[in-house]
Amino acid sequence: MNVNVVEGDLLDQPVEVIVNAWNRNIFPWWLLLPQGVSAAIKRRGGKGPFKELRKFGLIPLGGAVVTSAGTLPFKAIIHVAGINLLWRGSERSIRESVRNAMKLANEHGFMSIAFPLIGAGSGGFGEEGAKRLMLDELAKLDYPMEVTVVVFKRK
Repeated sequence: MNVNVVEGDLLDQPVEVIVNAWNRNIFPWWLLLPQGVSAAIKRRGGKGPFKELRKFGLIPLGGAVVTSAGTLPFKAIIHVAGINLLWRGSERSIRESVRNAMKLANEHGFMSIAFPLIGAGSGGFGEEGAKRLMLDELAKLDYPMEVTVVVFKRK
């Protein structure tokens, strides 16, 4: 498995599937004001992926589900429950989000995936801490795909 860390925009990555750091699906998508990655997906990809999320019901902390990519140029979006009920990321939620997203991507046959820093933004975990945990967890996995971890950088 090849893992790269890049600076840039998650939505500009040349991959088959992207990961969205989502909540646990406790609140309906239309009640939330998406922030960070979710807001960018909604702006550029439309509401479709978020409407699809409701069919999954409650997502366990660190869990992952897959939806369409809306109008974005990806095959799908994997949404991970990377924050708890207090909107905070934790070591457990970050590690399990990475593990479950990779497992789901492999099950769907995706060959390339891009992650944002899970729990680093509104989750409050911080960029360096989130990146360290994600890279450590990815190092424990062995799937036949290219993995990109994206550190957000405005153009």
